[in-house]
Amino acid sequence: MTHGADPFLLQLLVIFLWAKIFGELFEQLSLPAVLGEILSGVVLGPYLTGFVVPSDAIISIGELGAIFLLFTVGLQIRPKELIRVGGSAIGVALAGVALPFLMGFIYLVLRHHPTHEAVFIGAAMVATSVGITARVLEDLRVTHSRPAKIILGAAVFDDILGMILLAVVVGLVSSGSVAWLQLGLLLVEAVGFAVLMIFFAPGVIQRMRPGLERMETHNAPLVLALAICLALSVGAEKIGMAAIIGAFFAGLAFAEYAPEWNLIPRVAGINEFLAPFFFFIMGAKLNLSVFDRRLLIAAVVVSVLAILSKLIGCGLPVLREGWDTAVKVGVGMTPRGEVGLIVALIGLQMKMISDAAYAIVVFMTGMTTLFAPITLRFLYRNQPKTEEAPAYDTGQTIERV
Repeated sequence: MTHGADPFLLQLLVIFLWAKIFGELFEQLSLPAVLGEILSGVVLGPYLTGFVVPSDAIISIGELGAIFLLFTVGLQIRPKELIRVGGSAIGVALAGVALPFLMGFIYLVLRHHPTHEAVFIGAAMVATSVGITARVLEDLRVTHSRPAKIILGAAVFDDILGMILLAVVVGLVSSGSVAWLQLGLLLVEAVGFAVLMIFFAPGVIQRMRPGLERMETHNAPLVLALAICLALSVGAEKIGMAAIIGAFFAGLAFAEYAPEWNLIPRVAGINEFLAPFFFFIMGAKLNLSVFDRRLLIAAVVVSVLAILSKLIGCGLPVLREGWDTAVKVGVGMTPRGEVGLIVALIGLQMKMISDAAYAIVVFMTGMTTLFAPITLRFLYRNQPKTEEAPAYDTGQTIERV
């Protein structure tokens, strides 16, 4: 791959092209494209064929892809809509975060995994990929249903709680301390970051609007949004959080104005280029040789726990609305996606989890991502269809995740 052409540009071409080809094949099978892009990294990466060994520059592009992916997720979540979501969605999100984390953590500790490794895998089991569920609900044209509205609302809170949990986990592991004072400070820091972005940041953006309108720079709102995304990513790292947390909350700050300034399609274009590199690298880091019989059993058990914990944790708070609603909400909250993968990658890069633990997370993500669309289609097989718009605009890029 290094003869006759710039190796960096050639790697860009090969990774982007093959990730998109694999993604399209999975889309043709009515499966999430993200699984195909991860598989392209597994097949072409250093642990299987060795056709592509991502350079440091390519890995940096993948990390940038993760930042813009979470920035786009934040852009989908309007604070006003978030505040209006009912108690059912909040209860579903809280239970849907606590139970998966506890079940994953306890199981891995019982299997004698190091505590810090169990913490990272537990954190990776928390966040729901709203994009996968939203895409299925839209395809089935059932976003008007009560379960769908609860799922979409709860998934929003789930993302925010998952970001807060990730901030605490990364901060604790980075400091090497589990002191209650340290934990309290990190929790206050993370929650304060979230509150600031939800309640105060939109007002700050509102006061900046007149200045943006007077600027001669083309696409001034997009330029400002990208600058703040990068600034908050740097800021998050400076205070001991992951960069993606700053990017997520930057998106949240601009969400109210995203439709007016047409930000989502523009950022989606950036994602269409950068995200495949991130998912390819996720697959390229998966060492298939670690999968022995014992690890495969552990991966299957963790996947089952990941599904059951969401079914129970997210279904019980709405059980009073009937079994049908409870099961649909539980299934709709099961897919893990980009956030879980990013948690695992952060753990691997910090050398807090082993190749085997990373393999468990990737396996679990794949299984839950396959389980939800298939099961939802079965549960909604007799549901009346409608052309009503979705409760949350998931956007082009998030749909593919």
